Amino acid sequence: MYRKMLADYFEQPQDKAAARVAEFEQAVKQRFINEPGQMRLLIVVDKLLTGFDAPSATYLYIDKQMVDHNLFQAICRVNRLDGDDKEYGYIIDYKDLFHSLEKTVSEYTQGGFDGYDEADVAGLLKDRLGQAKLDLENALEMVRALCEPVKAPRNTQDYIHYFCGQTGADPAELLENETLRLTLYQSVAKLLRAFANIANEMPDAGFSAQEIESVRQEVAHYEKVRDEVKLASGDLLDMKRFEPAMRHLLDMYIRADDSETLVDFEDLGLIELIVEQGADGLDALPAGIRNDPEAMAETIENNVRKTIVDENPINPKYYEQMSVLLDEIIEQRRQKALSYQEYLEKIRDLSRQVIRPEQSNAQYPAAMDTQAKRALYDNVGQDEVLVTKVDSAIRYTKKADWVGDRFKEREIANAIREETAGYEIDIAMIMELAKKQQDYY
Repeated sequence: MYRKMLADYFEQPQDKAAARVAEFEQAVKQRFINEPGQMRLLIVVDKLLTGFDAPSATYLYIDKQMVDHNLFQAICRVNRLDGDDKEYGYIIDYKDLFHSLEKTVSEYTQGGFDGYDEADVAGLLKDRLGQAKLDLENALEMVRALCEPVKAPRNTQDYIHYFCGQTGADPAELLENETLRLTLYQSVAKLLRAFANIANEMPDAGFSAQEIESVRQEVAHYEKVRDEVKLASGDLLDMKRFEPAMRHLLDMYIRADDSETLVDFEDLGLIELIVEQGADGLDALPAGIRNDPEAMAETIENNVRKTIVDENPINPKYYEQMSVLLDEIIEQRRQKALSYQEYLEKIRDLSRQVIRPEQSNAQYPAAMDTQAKRALYDNVGQDEVLVTKVDSAIRYTKKADWVGDRFKEREIANAIREETAGYEIDIAMIMELAKKQQDYY
């Protein structure tokens, strides 16, 4: 069977593949270390006890008799920290070695840890259920403390104002609160992991039925808050969603009703949805946002604002104009100078201009047929001839991987200077603009 596996892996006859065992093992180990999502289970018999470091390894399944040094080395395979997502490893013991583990750790650490107090090594082995309960309680308390400053009654709009800022008040507030939102996302993700780790064993961990229901409701509430803030801020597309297995756990243990996917915002962003479907697309928003007109308006505006900020380096002049238009719409809404339908039509038209500049009312000349040309046109005084000269100089001079290479960049700058002799232009500005254009890569 092993020979057949090698043959399938290398796509060679069994006799030839059998000579590549060492190569196969090396490839497997590297994938387990560097691509844990692609290789989640690694079965070994007498290998990888020493000289092997895979911090992402979280679970160790022991199904053979092991003692002393070898047993301790095996334990250490899952004892490496791996960022914020891993604080310790889990040992699943099929051979009832737990008491032997305690003895092994005690004996092995007596010499190596002579300079430490007993308390320093007392936590090398912990009860999984007790630790899982503590992790859940700590994670829940962390999220509670983070959300404590949100003003009462802490509805959807209150959370949006606290974590995103109030649209129209200070446009920079959305960016300034980014660290606060990131802390919320990370803290809630940690809470969800802690809950999923103990969800089906909470009675065994000492939770009463009332406590279980209370915790479940709190976890569901904070998950909802995180998702609404993520959507309202425009951060949704920047954050990785849970893998299917985690979604299943959350649906099973946190949500009382079957989950329903109204729209996948990873494939279709909110402002794209508005452009494509208009008011009908807003039905896909979470109920907490959808049922609150103010929260819905601020969600749309924050998403448009974030897109403008993200795209600004590509075409500063154009997106500065879009920012001014957004401010005008926000002010009109706040002054109640627009009906709801008029507001939706204006914000939809602006959204279209933001994500599809080529279809905007700017009416670019026909020759401005690429994003790069349109960006140059807007930022060099709308001079079509000058844009054509600069564009040609860049395209005919640029070399592979030119961005960041001082000599290749200088060559392009000299070509632009030579091609545009007689024009008063800012070469440094044009070079910075050119670096942002995908057309020139």
